[in-house]
Amino acid sequence: MSEFFAMDGYAIFLWPAYLVTLIAILANVMLARRAHAEAKQEARRRFAIEDEGSSP
Repeated sequence: MSEFFAMDGYAIFLWPAYLVTLIAILANVMLARRAHAEAKQEARRRFAIEDEGSSP
C-alpha cells in the first residue's frame, strides 16, 4: 500500500496535481450551482415583473 502512495518516487509531483485538480473541480461545481441559483432567481424576478405589467 505504501508503494501506491509513494508512486515510484513521483508522489511529490502527483499528489499536489491531484489536489489542484480536485480543488478546480469542486470550485467549478460550486460556481455552477451559484450561477444556476442566481439565474433561477433572476428568471423568477422577471416573470413577476412581467405578470405585474400584464394585469388589466
